[in-house]
Amino acid sequence: MKKISVVIPCFNEQENAEAIAGAVEGQFRSELTDYDYEIIFIDNDSTDDTRAIIRGLCALNPKIKAIFNAKNFGQFNSPYYGMLQSTGDATVLLAADFQDPPEMIVDFVHAWEEGYKIAIGIKKSSKENRIMYMLRSIYYKAIKKFSDVEQIEHFTGFGLYDKEFIDVLRGLDDPTPFLRGIVAELGFKRKEIPYEQPQRRAGKTHNNFYTLYDAAMLSVTSYTKVGLRIATFAGAVVGLVSFIIAIVYLIMKLIWWDRFPAGAAPLVIGMLFLGAVILFFIGFLGEYVLTINQRVMKRPLVIEEERINF
Repeated sequence: MKKISVVIPCFNEQENAEAIAGAVEGQFRSELTDYDYEIIFIDNDSTDDTRAIIRGLCALNPKIKAIFNAKNFGQFNSPYYGMLQSTGDATVLLAADFQDPPEMIVDFVHAWEEGYKIAIGIKKSSKENRIMYMLRSIYYKAIKKFSDVEQIEHFTGFGLYDKEFIDVLRGLDDPTPFLRGIVAELGFKRKEIPYEQPQRRAGKTHNNFYTLYDAAMLSVTSYTKVGLRIATFAGAVVGLVSFIIAIVYLIMKLIWWDRFPAGAAPLVIGMLFLGAVILFFIGFLGEYVLTINQRVMKRPLVIEEERINF
């Protein structure tokens, strides 16, 4: 009997943990009766009752397992690490808040049985804030245009991955993994299944400007050269424009020596503009350096505090 692992990352999901476990179990009891399964909750140091609820689920069903992180290791490391701990013939990554519909596990498994090594969900529409969905669409199109690797639009990691691909992930030894980019770059033959993203079942989203910015910068620095190329071109253009303006001012001053007061304003404006450009691209360059630094340090993905039913 083939085994499907379902990895569910959690952070303060006390309203959803029990419900998502029941929904996943229901799929295997009704639609996937020919498959064995395991559910792996990986908790990213929740501060509510999420861990107590997961402990109770583990006590009732030995197929439900838990990994409790010693601290919050971020939105990318924790799910990725959970996938590496799976033992199934295929692994499904599923959000705990029901924005990844559990019923799609059946569609993923059917695609897997058709021969696809990877089956992923693609958001074709969403019940989330329309402005946020529009901004995400712009971001995906931009990163797809500038990336050296063809990126997958509106893909969050939700999907099924064959154990052969999980073995690839284990061999990468990447301390700052970006699963969406890895699937696009190194993934096997895949099937993309469209769906409408529902709203959260309960609780509040944990995404904010900082987490979204972090995700965007990780994708940019990992899979594009556009930041560095823009800095080079912008520096060349600004230098050329500055040189032309300087020549024009010199000629005008030589021709109308007494009638053309150059003044300090052009110098101040030029210095401020050039300083702003320099600071912007120093920050951009710093993002690349930060990504390199994190990879060079080779920190572990997560540190476990406890695991249950393994």
